[in-house]
Amino acid sequence: MTTTPPMTMTTEAAPVLSQHRFDESRLEQYLRTHLPEFTPPLSVAQTQGGMSNPTFILSDGNGRRYVMRKKPPGKLLPSAHAVDREFQAISALGSTAVPVAKARVLCQDPTVIGTDFYIMDFVEGRVFRAHTLPDLSPTERRHIYDAMIDTLATLHAVDFRAVGLESYGRVGGYLTRQVQRWSQQYETTKTDHLPAMDHLIKWLPDHIPNDNETTIAHGDYRLENLIFHPTEPRILAVIDWELATLGSPLSDLAYTCLPYYVADPTRGDMTTLDYTSYGIPTEQALVARYCAQTGRPEIPDWKFYVVLSLFRLAAITQGVYKRGVEGNAASPEALLRRDRCRTLAETGWALVAESKP
Repeated sequence: MTTTPPMTMTTEAAPVLSQHRFDESRLEQYLRTHLPEFTPPLSVAQTQGGMSNPTFILSDGNGRRYVMRKKPPGKLLPSAHAVDREFQAISALGSTAVPVAKARVLCQDPTVIGTDFYIMDFVEGRVFRAHTLPDLSPTERRHIYDAMIDTLATLHAVDFRAVGLESYGRVGGYLTRQVQRWSQQYETTKTDHLPAMDHLIKWLPDHIPNDNETTIAHGDYRLENLIFHPTEPRILAVIDWELATLGSPLSDLAYTCLPYYVADPTRGDMTTLDYTSYGIPTEQALVARYCAQTGRPEIPDWKFYVVLSLFRLAAITQGVYKRGVEGNAASPEALLRRDRCRTLAETGWALVAESKP
């Protein structure tokens, strides 16, 4: 398995992968029309961190930089890779306290580069790939995690109606829809028999809490989807809004806490850390900080949200692996995800077993 660097700068990119190449001259022509400040010639490079929507750094003749996110090539699941929803989210949040890159233009004309795409401003900063933040001091680690959880609370405090996202999803019923959606998408993309996934598909519908709280939910909120200031523990942009919707804020929080439950072969193992000396808050401290920020005394049914998040990530990972098999994943590392779905599912089912009388 390849080794993921613990931290990268957003300036780092590589030549465009062969399966993601497109007609750059058509894109340049489009940018000349739709971005008044754009100056030819266009230069294109591809970022290598993500596994879903391919992401590119675009540079013009005057050194201005933009970021393009596009759908991957090939046959896609109907509700997946919704770059239009990403664009809608960051456009709406641009006027709030949630840090996002400035949205520029959405293109849904397949004659330009073959797929939908959108353009946003480039944000220069650090992206922490390793959950354990090995290159930082204990104090720096604590500040990074505090900023992560504080920004999540800020997102969940946004009035989605006030920013024009009242039609971005349905109010209430989110947990039921999530169980149904990821069960269906797993069945569509599965390649191996995984008993733990089958068990979770049966268990989850019978244990859904009575929770209809609705906020903007990022859907993939984690350390690697945050751009930090180059030298300060300050978040400049939350990125990768592909899975965003109106939904349960507690599902977002549980997903953020998954590194406390399962090690990641490329992003480090937080499950055995001595948190006090290492500087990263415990899961309990992180959840308590979120509760303090959002005015909650506690979170009932916390284990359900964690199990659902493990199941959901397992289904997403299975989809990434399937795209890798089919040759249209955003990164060649997709093929390394075969066993990840099993690990996540078995971790979730073990949590269920622990909670049984």
